[in-house]
Amino acid sequence: MTDNFWKDKYPVGVAAEINPDQYPNIQAVLKESCQRFADKPAFSNLGRTITYAELYELSDTFAVYLQQYTDLQPGDRIAVQMPNVLQYPVVVFGALRAGLVVVNTNPLYTAREMEHQFNDSGAKALVCLANMAYLAEQVLPKTGIETVIVTEIGDLLSPFKRVLVNTMVKHVKRMVPAYKLPHAIPFTTAMVQGRGKTAKAVNPSSADIAILQYTGGTTGVAKGAMLTHRNLIANMLQAKALMGSEMREGVEVLIAPLPLYHIYAFTFHCMAMMLMGGHNVLITNPRDLPAMTKDLAKHPFTGFVGLNTLFVALCNNEAFRQLDFSNLKATFSGGMALQVATAERWTQVTGCSICEGFGMTETSPLASVNPFSNIQIGTIGIPVPSTQCKVIDEAGKDLPLGARGELCVKGPQVMKGYWQRQEATDEILDKDGWLKTGDIAVIQADGFMRIVDRKKDMILVSGFNVYPNELEDVLATLPGVLQCAAIGIPDEKSGKAIKLLVVVKPGSELSTEQVMEHMRANVTGYKVPKAVEFRETLPTTNVGKILRRELRDEALRKHAASADKVQA
Repeated sequence: MTDNFWKDKYPVGVAAEINPDQYPNIQAVLKESCQRFADKPAFSNLGRTITYAELYELSDTFAVYLQQYTDLQPGDRIAVQMPNVLQYPVVVFGALRAGLVVVNTNPLYTAREMEHQFNDSGAKALVCLANMAYLAEQVLPKTGIETVIVTEIGDLLSPFKRVLVNTMVKHVKRMVPAYKLPHAIPFTTAMVQGRGKTAKAVNPSSADIAILQYTGGTTGVAKGAMLTHRNLIANMLQAKALMGSEMREGVEVLIAPLPLYHIYAFTFHCMAMMLMGGHNVLITNPRDLPAMTKDLAKHPFTGFVGLNTLFVALCNNEAFRQLDFSNLKATFSGGMALQVATAERWTQVTGCSICEGFGMTETSPLASVNPFSNIQIGTIGIPVPSTQCKVIDEAGKDLPLGARGELCVKGPQVMKGYWQRQEATDEILDKDGWLKTGDIAVIQADGFMRIVDRKKDMILVSGFNVYPNELEDVLATLPGVLQCAAIGIPDEKSGKAIKLLVVVKPGSELSTEQVMEHMRANVTGYKVPKAVEFRETLPTTNVGKILRRELRDEALRKHAASADKVQA
């Protein structure tokens, strides 16, 4: 479908086009926003709020340290491994102002996953939370990282509270395993050294990479999606356009429970909300619902960004249900499919409808969204401004409205490609700029789109991509495993859960717990399987390739039969 098809679908006042060249780079957006909204709150966490003026000053201080006290040069990659704390935006914007490329890194990664990402990206620096430093100690000798900065959760709080929080985390809750990184610099020291000076201005071109965001794409080992300054500027302008008059500049208070290292939260809170002067309330540990609810009670929030799993958990929490939702006017969902029952329950509890969108790391991530004025639950809405969508068949031929096919996206937010992986780039991105999403979709006559299936074997667990190849490769290293397969099975909480099917070598013995322990030691928590089943054989093709689809279909039949029994 062309752009023209959707032009009359936008609500009044929402532009069908944006200008991705409105700003030369993210630095220009940051400077303008921090001047316009200088006195407005930018980020809050653990009782402290920093304004946009303070954000600009603190990020400048960190940029000074990077420029004057390290050997890092513009274009070098810096890995940032932190949860939602105030240091995150300070470090990311400081790194960008120093001309570096940010490599967002999941703080829950295992040593194996960290080693791959650091080496693949060629990272020369790492900023990590002290809680994860023990893993960095194991990994760094195997990488090219020379500059290491370690921060503690309370480092940007007031002096008294900083000591209190850091002491509590380290010595009372014992959340900081012992580590030895003799050459590491404390974040507080870096900020002292950079204070009182001004960073040298760096002005990258719009085509330069700003963020290396790792993803498996549609299959395979994690790859770095090259997101340029232009990609991210386009997506923040697209998000702002679709928010229209509903979200006012310099006024909105947005709850940020999703991790900023994930592209969905990163673009929304660090990019789009920066452009609009929004106040982002960072939730460091969204799994701690009592603490999160206390935070929510302190802020008259007008917007909430989440995903299906979190919405379910909150609606089942009595303290959350008792909150004042009178100011809430916008709830955004992405990262995984929104279930209709969840959307209805959220509206019942909060009085606010959920606006669902669709995107991928490769699209920065927003590609489509439901307009506020016309939300169709069960759809992913219409393309964001300056974006085209179409569906194609297996031969690559465009399909008509109502037909099922692979969803393709084209727009200024589509990535430059995969970092140092031209073959993988060519598989997903054609010469005309169309990105194959790997999702099977239907474009309705009214322009709204529905995702109906997944083309590849990727498993979506609570909004995170999990790739069977990786899990199978890890499991194959466990002595006694002859064959294995990883599939997704329905799960009420996370949408999908992981099930491993294992064939044990003759003469060997393996238990479920041995398999689980091996996986816990080698993959991030959301990749750990929920179920393990031992079999004598697995279905294969005539050349020995395991038929995951057959296994998935069998699991779905069992799930449906089980559900029928429960209803009976």
